[in-house]
Amino acid sequence: MSNTNIIKLEDIQKVFHTDEVETRALAGITFSIDKGEFVSISGPSGCGKSTLLSILGLLDAPTAGNYILAGHNVSDISRNDRAYIRNKEIGFIFQSFNLISDLTTEENVQLPLTYRSDINKATQKRLVKEALEKVEMSHRSKHFPSQLSGGQQQRVAVARAIAGSPSLLLADEPTGNLDSKNTQSVMSLLQRLHREGTTICMVTHDPRSAFLAEREIHLFDGSVTSIRKNSSAESNKPIQKQEQVSKEES
Repeated sequence: MSNTNIIKLEDIQKVFHTDEVETRALAGITFSIDKGEFVSISGPSGCGKSTLLSILGLLDAPTAGNYILAGHNVSDISRNDRAYIRNKEIGFIFQSFNLISDLTTEENVQLPLTYRSDINKATQKRLVKEALEKVEMSHRSKHFPSQLSGGQQQRVAVARAIAGSPSLLLADEPTGNLDSKNTQSVMSLLQRLHREGTTICMVTHDPRSAFLAEREIHLFDGSVTSIRKNSSAESNKPIQKQEQVSKEES
């Protein structure tokens, strides 16, 4: 396993206040995710999964603690800085796909790239083409979301998430709206991206999906109750990790 942390959380806490009630959603979360890992976060409803994902994705900030993303402390940066880093470093896959209905497949994938000043139009087109090829959706590039199945829409969402080569791919219940066949297809896609070196953190309530990750982090009442390595993920280790082990052994 690489010694390079993409994510390092140190005693992350999140407290929500109302006039009369204080709710502690996260009660001191500490763990790290290395470059190239595939990690799942699971737990019962209300355990803090969504709150944690919002912090990991820089959609929200912790009340206390340190969040180190790709070597930079992003715990208390400004909202504008969070938006900039989020667009450049993090790819999102949502349960509800979140595709824009009046944009074609390729336009949906290209949309986040249009906010990147470091990527010109020609490069955007190339990245979109490569991302759609990677998820095997090139043949649907001119179709609108309503013309795609649920599984195809999620593949487009994955292409959108990876087009900008983010440091981290966050998947929020990526198979929650899919039938068993499409669930298997999307999970196979995520496993392939992982083998190619993509760092993935997936929130899921599905134990079968969670078990396909290298490690499973279980939450309960805002705390980490267990972190376990899944033996079923051994054959899905990233390619470069396998090559690195071979070189070390030789």
